[in-house]
Formats: sequence, C-alpha cells, structure tokens
Amino acid sequence: MEIFQTILTTLTTPNEILTTILSFPIYFVEAIVNMLLFTTILDIKTTRKRKIIYIFVLVLFAYVSRNFLPDPYNVLLNLASILLLSKFILNISWLKTLLVAFISLSISSVFELFMLRFYLIVFKVSYESVMTAPFYRIVFTLSIYGCVYLLYRLIRYCKFHINLENMTRKNRALFIGNTILGLISICTQFYLIIFYSDTMPTGVVITSILSLLAYFFISFYSLINTDKLNTTSQNLEEAQLYNKTLILLHDNMRGFKHDFHNIVQGLGGYIDKKDLAGLEKYYRQLLQDCNRVNNLTALSPTVINNPAIYNVMASKYHRADENGIQINLGIFMDLNDLEHHLKIYEFTRILGILMDNAIEASIECKDKIIHVTFRKEDSRHRYLMVIENTYLNKDIDVEKIFDKGETTKSKKTNSGLGLWEVRQILKRNNNLNLFTTKDAEYFRQQLEVYY
Repeated sequence: MEIFQTILTTLTTPNEILTTILSFPIYFVEAIVNMLLFTTILDIKTTRKRKIIYIFVLVLFAYVSRNFLPDPYNVLLNLASILLLSKFILNISWLKTLLVAFISLSISSVFELFMLRFYLIVFKVSYESVMTAPFYRIVFTLSIYGCVYLLYRLIRYCKFHINLENMTRKNRALFIGNTILGLISICTQFYLIIFYSDTMPTGVVITSILSLLAYFFISFYSLINTDKLNTTSQNLEEAQLYNKTLILLHDNMRGFKHDFHNIVQGLGGYIDKKDLAGLEKYYRQLLQDCNRVNNLTALSPTVINNPAIYNVMASKYHRADENGIQINLGIFMDLNDLEHHLKIYEFTRILGILMDNAIEASIECKDKIIHVTFRKEDSRHRYLMVIENTYLNKDIDVEKIFDKGETTKSKKTNSGLGLWEVRQILKRNNNLNLFTTKDAEYFRQQLEVYY
C-alpha cells in the first residue's frame, strides 16, 4: 500500500523531468488526433507515408519547443513547424496550410482553456502544478485530445468538409484575413487566461472562453454556408450550360428531321447522275453537320463527368459555336481521375487558356476547326489532353509564345500572360508536361498528366 501511495505522491508532485519523459508519448496522440481533424475538415488527400513523416517530425519539433524553449518562442516554433510541415510534407496549398494551423491551434486551445479552468476549480491546483505534475499533465492532455477526437468523429459523421477550390479571389482574401485575425485573437486570449488565471475573475474567464467558442462556431457556420452557396452556384451554372446545350441539340435534331427528305433527295440526285465528286463534297458537308450534333451529345455532364471541366468546356464550346467554329470533341477517360494527380482548378485554368487561344486562332481561318481529345494511356501511365486548331500565322514561334507579355493578338485586348501562367503551373507540378507543335494545317497543344 505504501508503494502505491509513494507512486501516487510522485505522480501528483511537480517534477518537470518526469513530466517531460512521461509526456513524450502524448505528443503522438496530439499530432495524430489533430491530423485526423484537419484532414477531414479540409478534405486533404495525401499518402500514408507523408502522414507518418508529418507526425514524427511534428512530434520532434513539439518536444523541443515545449521543453527547451521559453515563452513565447516555443509557441512561435510550434506554429512555424505546423505551417512548414503542412506545406512541404503534406504538399498542400498555402491557404490550406494556414487553415491547418488555425484548426490545430484554435480547437485545441479552446478545449485546453475549458479543461484548465475545470482542473483549477475541481482539483484546487495551480496552473504550474497542472503543467509539471506528471499525473495532472497526462490526464489534462488526454482530456483535451479526447474532446478533439470526439469532435473529429462528429465532423466525419456529418460528412462536413470545406471546399476551398470554388472560392473566388475576393472570398479567399477575406477568408485569409479572417483566419489570421482569429489566430491573433486566440493567442492573445490564451496568453491572458494562462498567465493571469489566478487574478482574473471566473466570470471574465468564462466570458473569454465563450467568446472564443462563439467566434469558432460562427466562422465555421459561415464556411458551411459559403460552401453551400458556391456548390449551388456551380450546379446552377452547370444546369444553365447544359440547358443551352440541350436547346441547341433539340434545334439541330428538329432541323435534320425537317430536312431529312430533302437531304435524301440531294443524295439521290448525285447518284442518278453518277457524280461521285459532287457526292463526295455533299457527303463531307453533311458529315460536318452530323459531327456537330454528335459533339453536342458528347457535351453532357454524364460524359464530361467533372463539373469544373464541364463548365469550362461547355462555355468554350458555345463561344466557339457563336463564332462559327466547329469543335470535334472526344472523351475516352473518366475525367474525375485527374483530381487524384493534380489540382483540378489548375487543370481547368490550363484548359481555359488553351481553349481561348485555339478559338482566337481558328476564328481567323477559312476552315474554323478545333479538335479536343481526352484519353488515358495505361502503358505510359499518363492522361492526355490534346487541342488542335486551324491557324493563320504559320510563322508563330512555339517557344517564344510562353514568354511573359508575348502575344500574337492585339496588345490592347490581350496581356500576353495566358501561356506564361500555364508555364508557371507546369513548373509547380513535376508530373505535368506540355508539348507545343504545328504543321501546315493544325497548331497542337498536348498536355500530359503522369501518374
């Protein structure tokens, strides 16, 4: 009995060395639970290897910062490690990196403030004892991340995640500013409550904690509504484009049905006169109209099954159609597969720029034609997007067009940044290649996405 009493006394007595040793495994719990939470909220897709590396390196930084650095340098190192490791190990955008730090610090800080006040009131111990007594420190930390884990399970059950890719630049800027202000507010409140917990009235502490919770929930409520609004807007835009496609398809089918008798009679006239040259010319003209109807059939959300790609292709197709440009479209892959190998908004940026250039070039030609093909090559482990268009300027330099400010269009209406921006995206992704070629008839852009 004396042994247990001795052990209990040792564990409940401030002992920084023993606390440091026994707390080391808790750092792994903290890193794992936080990673489960932010990868679920932000819908971060990464490999198991990257996750393991992230956890071990983060634990190392956390151990060093909390045990060997004074305030506030330990907090700054911990924040810097979360930002850098999230960006370069998990390989996510800077916006998501900022949100990872916000989620990790804000949620754990709020629960820590609640638990700290609870321990100070229930166990009648000081903040120093909670932090330096092994028993209190371990139970205190496990309580915090037990709450974080329950929150993670709730978020996963509700299937909630934040879709950042659909945000406009203005919304992104506002979102970043709001997140930074939130981090500053949380750090300030946390500092005040920790270092002045003994002198601050309980009512003030509770009010401060509740204000943090209110900020937290209001921010996420706004995010949910923004995400729903973006999704609804995207679906509405897709429906409008698809409706426009269906109207064109319906009108073309009615035209074919109405003129079918005349078309057959025209064929019969060439056949009766044995005019094979005229029949061939007539057939090619008829085939162009048939291809136009076939392309409208392919311009469907069920065929182009990625909403972002569909919106870009549909808008570019209708723009081309209004300018008398024939687009021949071939889809021979599941376009949703691209999301696993690159950021889909970067892909749509490339697609939009290349399609705009193809339309601008072919509109000047007598034969206004654009061929667009999406296909998968399993043997080479790559996806291909090929855009071919007729063009007038045969002296175009296929290397110089990627320079900043370079354009073959009017300097008044074009900045020459389109293909330069494409090259910047290519530089950020080591699994992307773009080959630009030309011949006497077609200008060709081939984008390769390796997996």
